[in-house]
Amino acid sequence: MSTDALQTLHSSNRIPDRKDVILVTGAAGFIGSCLVKYLNELGYENLIISDDFSRPDKWKNLEGKQYLQRIDREHLLDWLAHEGWEHPIQFIFHIGARTDTTEFNRQIFERLNVQYSQQLWTYATKRQIPFLYASSAATYGDGSKGYDDDHAHIPELKPLNPYGWSKQQFDLWVLSQSITPPYWYGLKFFNVYGPNEYHKGRMASVIWHAYQQIQETGIVRLFQSHRPEYRDGEQLRDFIYVKDILKICVWCMQHLPPSGIYNAGTGQARTFYDLAKATFEAAGKPVQIQYIPIPEDIRNTYQYFTQARIEKLRRAGFQDEFYSLENGITDYVQQYLINHQYY
Repeated sequence: MSTDALQTLHSSNRIPDRKDVILVTGAAGFIGSCLVKYLNELGYENLIISDDFSRPDKWKNLEGKQYLQRIDREHLLDWLAHEGWEHPIQFIFHIGARTDTTEFNRQIFERLNVQYSQQLWTYATKRQIPFLYASSAATYGDGSKGYDDDHAHIPELKPLNPYGWSKQQFDLWVLSQSITPPYWYGLKFFNVYGPNEYHKGRMASVIWHAYQQIQETGIVRLFQSHRPEYRDGEQLRDFIYVKDILKICVWCMQHLPPSGIYNAGTGQARTFYDLAKATFEAAGKPVQIQYIPIPEDIRNTYQYFTQARIEKLRRAGFQDEFYSLENGITDYVQQYLINHQYY
């Protein structure tokens, strides 16, 4: 098929409707599977979903969800090149990534988070498909450079681990591109929690771990502070409920705001003590907290404060209110964790 013919399959200034085909990568993972469900709820069922489907512990994340076709991550680029034209894609949500912050093999991150993302971006550019990808607040490192998503500020950031480095490398590569998809969005996800993270193990949210500890022992273990300016349990993070992340993602698709990198957080940092207290209350249990040392393998790269600046997102037009930490945790615990439900 000629380039001109391919171009006619896409209306790059048009908002995708419910009959259009949408690609979601990372679709069996935590945020990706929630996004598939949310799209289904809004009437979008013509989805191409992609992930590493070899892990049985992620299969339940996709039960009951509607999609056109499932493509393994390793075959997606070939499929797009040879058969993708049969189902012209109108929007790409690139949520898939290697997200283990305790993995220190940079080659893994280079291949999965940088090179693979570059290839998908190049495909979206060539086919003129709007493209949204998951960046991360891990790019902000220790926070000494602030949490401003202004593009001029991004080259100054110094991530603390290979995962954050890989997300920063792709952000910088994107900003260096003179030819781009018609609309593109890099969302710097802050501390996301919510249903469908059962498979994540050590990398699951603090709320998930807190709830498991409450059920098993009645005690939540929080990290001690190894910095004098913070008391134990008073380290601060911008925790955002996954349902708010979904709203931001789909809002970008439905409104096509100005292209760019945007923070995806609530703009309100809260303490780990607040988080633990809210989890106890949602579970109907008395508050009992024990403080333990931060493991040495992550102690030097541990973030003590994160808080998204969200003025740019607000200026672009996203005006929805976010779940409070207490309301988000209550929904997560009572609607999902107590009965081991999936979204």
